[in-house]
Amino acid sequence: MNARSPYTLDTRDLGRQPGSLREYRREAAAPDLLGIDMIGVPEGAPLVLTVRLESATEGVLVTGSVTGELRGECGRCLDEFTEALDVSFVELFAYPNSTTDASTDEDEVGRIEDDLIDLEPVVRDAVVLSLPLTPLCRPDCAGLCAECGERLDDLPADHSHTVIDPRWLALTERFDTTENTEK
Repeated sequence: MNARSPYTLDTRDLGRQPGSLREYRREAAAPDLLGIDMIGVPEGAPLVLTVRLESATEGVLVTGSVTGELRGECGRCLDEFTEALDVSFVELFAYPNSTTDASTDEDEVGRIEDDLIDLEPVVRDAVVLSLPLTPLCRPDCAGLCAECGERLDDLPADHSHTVIDPRWLALTERFDTTENTEK
């Protein structure tokens, strides 16, 4: 654990008296892979962490939020867009040798190591789990035309393509109705 990371908090100032608390506000650069394929926080983008540490009998309860800016690609029209990120999280970090430490699996509860708490995994989980599977630039985005691939929002309301049933295509080509055939 990197003690100098902005995601690392020192609990020595907090003490172990249940009910004692400390509040922090930190700015940090976003770590890599903070998102999914179509949307996420770019690596190095600024994030603001607002965190409250509360000492409890078995560990430290961390309540907080992370704010920043998401960048994504619309799942309907494929345009790039930005959106505000504001995600809350709550996590218990167990003291070493506590009952919680002994009775839970390693990935169930965070652990305090050398009086330090690493918030990066908590922030990553909170952000990634809050992201939509199909991000949209706007809730009413119409998407792309299935025939020509143009954005439907940019096309006139009467936009259409003449689609001929393939079973009739040979007859249409043979007897083109656009020609005037007078005998």
